[in-house]
Amino acid sequence: MPPTDAVAEFRRGWLPHATDAGLDRITDLLEKASPLLIHGAFTRAVPMGCLATHIAWNHPETAGYEHEAGVMWLCRVAGLNPATSALILAWDRAGVGDFELRQGLLAACCEEQERRAGVEAAEAELAFC
Repeated sequence: MPPTDAVAEFRRGWLPHATDAGLDRITDLLEKASPLLIHGAFTRAVPMGCLATHIAWNHPETAGYEHEAGVMWLCRVAGLNPATSALILAWDRAGVGDFELRQGLLAACCEEQERRAGVEAAEAELAFC
């Protein structure tokens, strides 16, 4: 079972602030266990970044940053402290190598994508009326 605090924080504190492009990017990287998705640092060499950095590179308020993008997105957009983030702490232990955590995050991403697709469909239906 994935660390529940980390996945709960991801659902509650991260996903509401991620753009559709950021959500799609993280989902793709998690599905592939991509080497571009790193742990232990926010960024190594562009395009290698942690969860927060990949979301940040796909967010209008932080897309212009490079190495500091993840920290800026966490602090300024999501309103989280990177030093106390349950997800950052859990991810830094093993990153994509923690299969249970990766699967928990991937499930959360897929559920969020489905939720957003449902909201868009409902809004389109209301606009049609």
